[in-house]
Amino acid sequence: MIEQSSIESLRNSIDIVDVIGSYLELRKSGANYKANCPFHGEKTPSFVVSPSKQIYHCFGCGVGGDAIKFVMETEKISYPEAIEKIASSYNFSLHYTKGSSDYSESKRVLEVLQKWYKTNLSQNRISQEYLRSRGVMQHTIEEFGIGFVSDARVVMDYLSSQHIPAPSSLEAGVVAVGEDGRYYARLSQRITFPIYGPNGALVGFGGRTVSNHPAKYINSPQTKLFNKSRLLYGYHLAKDNIYRSKEIIICEGYLDVVMFHQAGFKSAVATLGTALTDEHLPLLHKGEPKVILAYDGDKAGVAAALKASKILGIHGFEGGVVLFPNGQDPADMLAKGETDGVASLLRSAKPLIPFVLENIAHSYDLTNPNQKEVAFGELKSYLNQLTPIVKDAYTITAAMVLGISPALFGGSSNYRVKEQFMGNNSNADPEWQSILKTMIHNTQHIDGVMDIISDEMAGEYVDVIRAIASGHMDHPFVMRLSIDDNIPTLSDDEMKRSLLRQLEIYYMKRFKQIMQDSSISYEKKSYIRNKIQRDIIPKLRRGELVPYESSIVI
Repeated sequence: MIEQSSIESLRNSIDIVDVIGSYLELRKSGANYKANCPFHGEKTPSFVVSPSKQIYHCFGCGVGGDAIKFVMETEKISYPEAIEKIASSYNFSLHYTKGSSDYSESKRVLEVLQKWYKTNLSQNRISQEYLRSRGVMQHTIEEFGIGFVSDARVVMDYLSSQHIPAPSSLEAGVVAVGEDGRYYARLSQRITFPIYGPNGALVGFGGRTVSNHPAKYINSPQTKLFNKSRLLYGYHLAKDNIYRSKEIIICEGYLDVVMFHQAGFKSAVATLGTALTDEHLPLLHKGEPKVILAYDGDKAGVAAALKASKILGIHGFEGGVVLFPNGQDPADMLAKGETDGVASLLRSAKPLIPFVLENIAHSYDLTNPNQKEVAFGELKSYLNQLTPIVKDAYTITAAMVLGISPALFGGSSNYRVKEQFMGNNSNADPEWQSILKTMIHNTQHIDGVMDIISDEMAGEYVDVIRAIASGHMDHPFVMRLSIDDNIPTLSDDEMKRSLLRQLEIYYMKRFKQIMQDSSISYEKKSYIRNKIQRDIIPKLRRGELVPYESSIVI
């Protein structure tokens, strides 16, 4: 632990205006400073920093605290991490309690090597050519701090020239001890990728061979700073975008992350030569983002995506899986300029749990009753690890991929949910259900229907119609609609008549609601009355499907 006296000395050494000023543009306002609050959107500055009291306070959202609290909240890091980050910025040496580790020497070793690696890259033609061939631009090389390390002997000579003792290098993970008892550099003849912790502190390196070494990529070993099962490459650069977009893209390699960021997908990160594990989950939970797994479509990529999806689904994460086609990885597509194609793939990600269910089922020969029985057992075991409500929602999905009755999975809740949704209640609308089922089975209707209706028109079916429009045909309620034999699919003429009827019902109902609403101005009512009575209704009665206009919805 950091000594309390050391923390107090740090507090006395820093100025809150300097600390916050490195994040925000502060403007003098009397004895204080003001800025737009970084914790909530505002146009008029209400965020005040007091140099005399060494505190900040926002009069808009109520947040406040000292410099350490500000760094914690801004960087989304812990109290000790914030102290260490501020201390590093101020070149302040912290002291640790007896028995705890002082990581300063290991950090110094890593930082010295990182500066050297970056310098080396500009002097190595092979590495530069490789990066250019992969589409990596110079500004991206600088953003990620990509470097190069030459022969192991040269590394040892450089460490010696910097007066870094071999035991310190060993503790930092940059050298190892051979069978003969001699020290040797772990990385040699490799492009280097510095690896940072969530707080932006350098903790290790990854290296990509340029000499046809059988180990294409290697990482730093486990050290007191580096735990590859808890780290995500690129997270320190991605975290602001992750919190802002509520989405994190997890891929397989350094270059995938580098190329994602270069192409504008700034929430991309990667695991470090290991599969996604439970140890990664605390970091993934920060900001509660949707998790998109963007993996290669080869056998290894599918296996990794399946393992990760199982873990994420069990722990309640939302998200999906994208498997890149034709043997390509994300970096390949982005290097070719296929940014729109990658964006399209990410938007159409297969939801996590359906991906798991389908891949488990398809790993067996379902025409063989014995293998089908084994697949059933594996699916049932997975469903039983989900929460009751999530399990209930996806039992029909599991039944459909196996081609069996949902009743075999046990329980009757699936049927109660189905009855409530499918029409055995007073609020159900059989005609709307037929419209939706027709859209499911005849997707050419989707664009036309979406042009003429709003979410409000769809009423209780809004989530279903959104799922259909997005192509998520594995949505539980969409699947339930598609398999219900009591709901007819409409012909083109029947579909048009049903839509005309539903639109007229909606506009007449909306007309009455608006005319009775005393909060709506007379001018607005006059406009809506003329629009509905003289334009929309006559067109509908002539058989014309009228495009939806938001101007008549209050």
